[in-house]
Amino acid sequence: QVQLVESGGGLVQAGGSLRLSCAASGRAFATNTEGWFRQAPGKEREFVAGISWVGGKTLYGDFVKGRFTISRDNAKNTVYLQMNSLKPEDTAVYYCAVRRSTVVGRGPGEYSYWGQGTQVTVSS
Repeated sequence: QVQLVESGGGLVQAGGSLRLSCAASGRAFATNTEGWFRQAPGKEREFVAGISWVGGKTLYGDFVKGRFTISRDNAKNTVYLQMNSLKPEDTAVYYCAVRRSTVVGRGPGEYSYWGQGTQVTVSS
């Protein structure tokens, strides 16, 4: 089992920044990738970014366009999502998730473990 705990969400004005954290515990992560997803009310869960624990390969959702950066601290088993130039349309619950693969995937169904989510609200 893998346990994931997100933190760092909150209310921010448009143009501002937030850094989300996802602390992982449980079984070994060497063959995993970790991803961030988001879900706004009435919308499907959307891939934001992902990173592999080995090699640190990253992948981003098309809408990110250089505004977000995913990184990891292997010693702390923590993955971060730095979000800059936030827009009101970035408002959503953000989830981190773990995929049992060395390849980052975009589909929510590819991920086996999920955190409880953290709310990000961007005001205009």
